[in-house]
Amino acid sequence: MRRESLQIGTVFLLTAVAASGQGRNMTKPSSPALVPWPASVALSASEQFAITKETAIETPAGQADLQRVAKALGALRRPALDGAPTIRDASHQVAANAIRLEISPSAQQNSDEGYDLTIASTGVRIVGASAAGVFYGVQTLRQLLPWSVELRGARPHAIAVATGHIVDRPRFVWRGAMLDVARHFYGPRDVKRYIDLLASYKFNRLHLHLSDDQGWRIEIAAWPNLTAHGGTTAVGGGSGGFYTKQDYTDLVAYARDRFITIVPEIDMPSHINAALSSYTELNCNGVAPKLYTGIDVGFSNFCLEKEITYKFIDDVVAEISAITPAPYFHIGGDAVKTLTPDQYKRFIERVQGIVVKHGKQPIGWDEIAHATLQPSTIIQYWRPDASITPPPSTKLILSPANRIYLDMKYHEDTVLGLNWAGNVDVPVAYEWNPATLLPGVPETAILGVEAPIWSETLATMDDLEYMAFPRLAGVAEVAWSPQEGRQWTEFRTRLGAQAPRWTALGINAYWSPTVDWMR
Repeated sequence: MRRESLQIGTVFLLTAVAASGQGRNMTKPSSPALVPWPASVALSASEQFAITKETAIETPAGQADLQRVAKALGALRRPALDGAPTIRDASHQVAANAIRLEISPSAQQNSDEGYDLTIASTGVRIVGASAAGVFYGVQTLRQLLPWSVELRGARPHAIAVATGHIVDRPRFVWRGAMLDVARHFYGPRDVKRYIDLLASYKFNRLHLHLSDDQGWRIEIAAWPNLTAHGGTTAVGGGSGGFYTKQDYTDLVAYARDRFITIVPEIDMPSHINAALSSYTELNCNGVAPKLYTGIDVGFSNFCLEKEITYKFIDDVVAEISAITPAPYFHIGGDAVKTLTPDQYKRFIERVQGIVVKHGKQPIGWDEIAHATLQPSTIIQYWRPDASITPPPSTKLILSPANRIYLDMKYHEDTVLGLNWAGNVDVPVAYEWNPATLLPGVPETAILGVEAPIWSETLATMDDLEYMAFPRLAGVAEVAWSPQEGRQWTEFRTRLGAQAPRWTALGINAYWSPTVDWMR
């Protein structure tokens, strides 16, 4: 179908590259409250496409990924229309009153996650450079629909969307979030909810922090006591928990269906008390320490002189890698206080070799920059005061603690979280430029942005959502949208318009007074 066959009425132009912000009056209900903001937006001020029970969803035959996206879109609109839409194979002839999903290299926009969204009075067409691009186009369409589509249960009402044209692509290939399931354990149901929320804002990585002093959270068949003993507690002495291999495999598949890659982390050589408590032979003195339920860091370490340590690491990396389709394995490497620099360096270099042997690309917190790194190793920057000069070929993930650690308090009186990196209110998480964060590090060296949320003080999903929202939406825009034209004063209005949608979704958000909430 030629684009000109979808005629678009008179439009007003809204572009993310307009540094002045003119033309984006987000206080008007008819203006698009899109987060993250697309690369180019042009929407009609007067013309709409009405979505009815008869509006079909079309995908090319044999495109399983697109058919899955179509089913999700159908499920989203079903309660509002009190009926399931027809999902059918797309024909060569473009049908009226249809939402058409398709893949075409022409939508690449210098990214295989780019998409082209065209809305006419007769139908919608979303063309992506890949199935992921189509999925992100659907997320944009979702935000253009009235927030009431998020309500579950049959509530028939009219649905319409402004006609227009959006061309979009992400700024960074890595748009991540990290979830600490070790300090407090989050079961599969909670993790799936977090995945759904991440996907709606175009995140594509979920880094799971699977082990720490307070708990070991993934089944390892060769070392069963890791979960039988090491997985039984949490910060404050809670009951803990762990993922069976089947649980983990299900999470990986659930995330993959939403175009999110799971990245596993086993933190070492420190943050390892749960493992040391589970197996005496991993300790230099042959004595297993007690399980730990506090929040101090840096006191535990593998016994680097014992070969059993590296046999253990090899077994763990092998078993997790076997059930992780992603090419990444995070080795941690932070907060090591009892090893000499030479001991630390030799350990990191040896563990990198184990990870590469199992076909994975090593990732480590920025302390690993002191070791000789494999060409494929990725550095995750987190310490605001760290001086990082990576080798020319080394890529970085940016997670500055004083900007996007989502477990930091919003302000001094926040009842949850810590503030060792400072208070991080919503503007702080939004108003920074990844390209200028590290002097001497060009944007070409930056793989992307990742927002960690550590769980020392977060015991429930409500706690997690309170600390993640609204800041997570700000991080989504930092990672996706062009830097030019990003302005806090304009963003906070678009962000505020997310409030009814979040309420419909049952998100336990913190309604920061810095944001113009539409409530």
